[in-house]
Amino acid sequence: MAKVLVEKDVPSAIKRLVNIIQDSANDAISSDDVFKIGLSGGSLINYLAEGLPTITTDWSKWRFFFCDERVVPFNNEESTYGVYKMHLMGKIPITEEQFIKINPDLSAEAAAKDYIKKMSVYFPPDSIPKFDVLLLGLGPDGHTCSLFPNHRLLEETSVWVSSLNDSPKIPPSRITLTFPVINNAKVCIFTITGEAKADIIKRILKDKENLPAARVQLSNGELYWILDEAAAKHVKPT
Repeated sequence: MAKVLVEKDVPSAIKRLVNIIQDSANDAISSDDVFKIGLSGGSLINYLAEGLPTITTDWSKWRFFFCDERVVPFNNEESTYGVYKMHLMGKIPITEEQFIKINPDLSAEAAAKDYIKKMSVYFPPDSIPKFDVLLLGLGPDGHTCSLFPNHRLLEETSVWVSSLNDSPKIPPSRITLTFPVINNAKVCIFTITGEAKADIIKRILKDKENLPAARVQLSNGELYWILDEAAAKHVKPT
């Protein structure tokens, strides 16, 4: 069952987000000596650049993965890693080595297979990866990660990371975590703000439309929707 948390404004939503991340990180570090977090692009980057410097944690134990990534060079403005490198490095004491990145020189299919190999250093190879936290985004069409409405990847049940060359959003070539991995996480968080997202949030949380973001239903974890009042105007907190 999702927890819908409604905050007054964007700064309050960011504070709630980073408080949950801080608690998850420090729990993971105390039990496993590493914190594994998956990142998404979009406005989340700005929220983290503002909020993460305020938390207390052992940054050296963090490992940053990507919920999805565009198969473009890191200096391309569409590269999610490239944008994080620009906006986060220097704000918090982390190194490039703490990011588990794609190989942008490969095809999307080869990059997805390579990313599974890189992930398997951090997760047992014989079971579905269990991330400590996945930070998810929400598109106006209800997509999350690079899992788009009516796309074949919605039905992927076994592969950890899939590729696509037909993304309806540019750039077309991407890799993405699949639902078995997403729904196995300990914590998933959508942080969505602004009135422009109010209608799609209503379709997911109130109308229960079968959109990709509505398929995020954790098997044994906590799912949070952190909304500001503008984004939550059609839904109630739970």
